[in-house]
Amino acid sequence: MSREKAILNAQAFFDSGEFFELLAKRVALPTESQNPAREKEIRSYLEDEMIPNLKRLGFECRILDNPVLPRLPMLAAQRMEDPGLDTILTYGHGDVVRGLDDQWEEGLSPWRLTKRGDRWYGRGAVDNKGQHALNFTALEAVLKARGRLGFNLKVLIDMGEEMGSPGLYAVCEKEKNYLAADVLIGSDGPRLKPEQPMLCGGTRGLLNFDLIVDLREGGHHSGNWGGLLANPGTILANAVSCLIDKNGVIQVPEMRPDSISPRDREVLAEVKDLGVDGPAQDPSWGEPGLTQAEKVFAFNALEVLAFETGNPARPVHAIPPKAFARLQIRFVKGKRPEEFIPAVRRRLDKNGFERVLVKPTSDDTLTASHGQGICQATRLDPDNPWARLTMASVRKTTGKNPVFLPNVGGSLPNDVFTDTLGMPTVWIPHSYPGCSQHAPNEHLLASVYREALGIMAGLFWDLGESQA
Repeated sequence: MSREKAILNAQAFFDSGEFFELLAKRVALPTESQNPAREKEIRSYLEDEMIPNLKRLGFECRILDNPVLPRLPMLAAQRMEDPGLDTILTYGHGDVVRGLDDQWEEGLSPWRLTKRGDRWYGRGAVDNKGQHALNFTALEAVLKARGRLGFNLKVLIDMGEEMGSPGLYAVCEKEKNYLAADVLIGSDGPRLKPEQPMLCGGTRGLLNFDLIVDLREGGHHSGNWGGLLANPGTILANAVSCLIDKNGVIQVPEMRPDSISPRDREVLAEVKDLGVDGPAQDPSWGEPGLTQAEKVFAFNALEVLAFETGNPARPVHAIPPKAFARLQIRFVKGKRPEEFIPAVRRRLDKNGFERVLVKPTSDDTLTASHGQGICQATRLDPDNPWARLTMASVRKTTGKNPVFLPNVGGSLPNDVFTDTLGMPTVWIPHSYPGCSQHAPNEHLLASVYREALGIMAGLFWDLGESQA
C-alpha cells in the first residue's frame, strides 16, 4: 500500500490501452447539448456510462431533473466513508459542442477516438469527457492500492455546460445539503503550456452590454443631408472612445480594479509565454505598467465585440439611421458588476452622449441560468490551505514547479460552487492551448494525460493521507 503504487496503477491502466477504450466509448456518444435531437444520447451518457462506473467504485447515484431545460438532466453521486472526514466535490460535464462532422481532417470523425502519434482526436476528448474520465481512473487506482479513499467524495456531472449550464444554479440551490463539501476539485480547460502542470482557483467574471444610437427611420442621402443630420455611427464611435482609449485602457473608473496585491504579483511573475499557439501580441495594448500575465489574470479588460452601422456588406451613399455596438467586460473579483452599466451611463452622460442607449445584452446564454446576465468573478488566494496542499502534491509527483493562477482569464459559472454552495475551488486542467477545443479536430495529448493520471492519483492519495 503506497502512493507510488497508486500512481503506477493509474498509468498502467493508460499504458494497457484500457483508458483509450473507455474514452472511445464515451466519445462515440454524440452528446451535443445544443442539439435537441440528442436527448437520448445525453441520458445514455449518464445512465449507461457514468452510473455503472461510479457504482462500481462504491458511489450511490441520483439523476437530477433540470428545472430549466428538462432534456439536459444532471447526475449527483457520493461515496461517504466517514462523516468526520473531509468531503471533496468534483465536477465534470458530459455534453459537448456540435460535432461539425464535415469539417474534420480526412480520416477523422468527432465520434470516433483516433490515435495519431501523441494526439488522440475526438469530440469531448478534452472538453470534458476525457478530463473527468481521467480523474475517475486515478480515483480507482487509489482505491485499488489502499482499499479506501480516506476522504468523502461527491460528484456532479452537468449535461448542459456548453449551453451555459441552464438549471445549474437552481439544482445546486435545491441540492445544497446533498452537494455540501469542504472544497471543489475539478478539471477543465487547458494548461498554459503542455509541459508544465497548472492549477487555478477561479475565473474572471463577465458582463456583456449593448450601446445603441437610434435616431430616425431609414437612411437619408448623404449628398442632400450630409452635414445636417447627426450620424449614429460617428456618435457611437466617439462614445466608445470615452469608455476605452485608443490603446485599450479602460476609462471608466468603476470598471477598473482597485489594485493588484503584492502576493498576486509574486505568483503571476512565474507565468511566462502567454502567446503559445496564439497570435502575436501587441505590447502597447491594455493597461500600461502590467506584465502580460497581470493583464489577463489580475486586471479587467473592456472589449468591443461587434460594431455595426449602415450596411457593412453593401455600403450605400446614405446617412444610416442607427448604430449598434456590443461590449464585454471581463473582471476580477473585488468589483460589483451590477454597478458597471450605471457607471457607463454616468460616463456617457458626463461626456455629452445622452442619446446613446446602454442596456444589458438580452441574448447572453452564458449565464441565463443565473438570471442576471452576469457571470460573477471568483478566485482562490495562493496561500489557501487547499491551494498549498494541491501545489505540494503536484510538485511531489512530477518534480516540476506547477503554475498557480488565483483565477484564469476566462469566465465560467464557478460562482455556483463558491457562492451558492459556499466552498473554495481548485481546478487542475489536463489539456493544452492547441487542443482545438470547440473546433474541428479536437484532441488530447497522450503524454499530458499520462502525466495527469499520475498527478491526480498522487493528489487523491495525499487527500486521504492529510486526514491523519
